Amino acid sequence: MAYKKLGRDSSARKALFRDLATDLLINERIVTTEAKAKALRPLVEKTITHGKKGTLHDRRQAATFIRNEAADEDQDAIQKLFADIGPRYEERQGGYTRIIKMEPRKGDGAPMAVIELV
Repeated sequence: MAYKKLGRDSSARKALFRDLATDLLINERIVTTEAKAKALRPLVEKTITHGKKGTLHDRRQAATFIRNEAADEDQDAIQKLFADIGPRYEERQGGYTRIIKMEPRKGDGAPMAVIELV
């Protein structure tokens, strides 16, 4: 198996990653568990690559994955991806995210990490 199931069925896992990816694009930095951050990284990198290309097909591909949530009052997450984030990485050939390990969560000792855009 190439990926972790994270204790969820496929629809719950897909919803989790859609929410995490949308939050990462809006806030550019989120705190989550290490396993979720490692599983989220390739999905976000592919989405940012769509944002770099900027064609209609790439917009539609990104819209199937990213939720339509407002980044601020004048743009949503998809608009931010194509207007701000995509052009920012125009010269970069991948590696758009960084995972930084943190101390374990107090309640259950789960290893935590920050995933952020470089």
